Amino acid sequence: MKDIGANAYRFSIAWPRIFPEGTGKPNPKGLDFYSRLVDELRLAGIEPFATLYHWDLPQTLQDKHGGWQSKETAKAFADYAGYMAQQLGDRVKHFFTINEFRSFVEGGYQGFDIQVGGGKTVHLGGAPGLRLSNGQLNQVRHNAVVGHGLAVQAIRASGHSGIKVGFAENMLIAVPIIDTPEHVKAAEIATRERNADFTTVMLEGRYTDSYLKRTGKDAPKFTPEDLKIISSPVDFVGINVYKPNLYVVASDKEPGYREIPINASHPKMQSSWHVFDPEALYWGPHHVQSLWGAKSVFITENGCGASDIVADDGEVYDSDRIMFLRAYLTQLQRATADGVPVHGYFLWSAQDNFEWMDGFGNRFGLIYVDFKTQKRTPKLSAAWFREAAGRNAVV
Repeated sequence: MKDIGANAYRFSIAWPRIFPEGTGKPNPKGLDFYSRLVDELRLAGIEPFATLYHWDLPQTLQDKHGGWQSKETAKAFADYAGYMAQQLGDRVKHFFTINEFRSFVEGGYQGFDIQVGGGKTVHLGGAPGLRLSNGQLNQVRHNAVVGHGLAVQAIRASGHSGIKVGFAENMLIAVPIIDTPEHVKAAEIATRERNADFTTVMLEGRYTDSYLKRTGKDAPKFTPEDLKIISSPVDFVGINVYKPNLYVVASDKEPGYREIPINASHPKMQSSWHVFDPEALYWGPHHVQSLWGAKSVFITENGCGASDIVADDGEVYDSDRIMFLRAYLTQLQRATADGVPVHGYFLWSAQDNFEWMDGFGNRFGLIYVDFKTQKRTPKLSAAWFREAAGRNAVV
């Protein structure tokens, strides 16, 4: 990472590695692993950014409480978050509580379909592979954001000064089909409402009226105290941006916008779900600022899978990834030029890895990994990234 010019690294801590039973006695070997990682990053001049929950729930909590179906899991998560802040907070100054609420909640507790154009959908799901009712799912959503709020409070109470905390969400991004005031306003309305269950409630401390009306008898059960916990102040907002989630135009009918279907011929990257539109990286942070007045935004994930192969000369020519990065980062540069406070960008990912949907299939890294020998080969995109990082500008 140092060789390719990275000056920050976002990594995820495995909760079961620290507390195998979810709570109780910590595992010193697990803590030591992350402590050594942080020390090595700092020695290399790379700032560590720690994510505390990336979907790997201790199995005991699933068996005992049904995982995030219970607030007991939210409380256990807060205890773990506070412990990690105590142990690493002298060297780690940025903590993300939870990565992609929508992915592990909806994917794990019901599964969901993603529109990929032409009326086609891709069904996604993950552990624990449940198919809960809508009412049960909404309660899991609520328990997850309660867990975030409790974790924020626990991290603040860790005793270390200078720690900053936020979340990393794959917020649903509405892109205005035409960049005029009425359509931009429609996109803002759509983004706020489509994220009512996660981002909006965390940043506003309330569920929108339309969300509660829409969910009706399936709305989550909550108290005013819950909402105070959920909206515990954060220092930054992290968003994972890969694609537009919907295109909208203004409408004089409720809710003030109309969704436009994605055309079957719309370009995509290699992953079947990955609709290509660089403007997502403009409108995502733009909406976070315009809707919620965020003072600091991090792009916590952005990147693409590609059909990378090692050529006869030993190089990996991932021209499509360079095209993707140049196009998307140009739009991010447009956002910062407009005054959007984007304070960091994390590419997914530094190295090829085991992807949660694709396994060892689609490769997302700047570094090619031979999964048999573990040999690392920087791709052409690594050279592009080095130049962009060094200049802090699109190249």
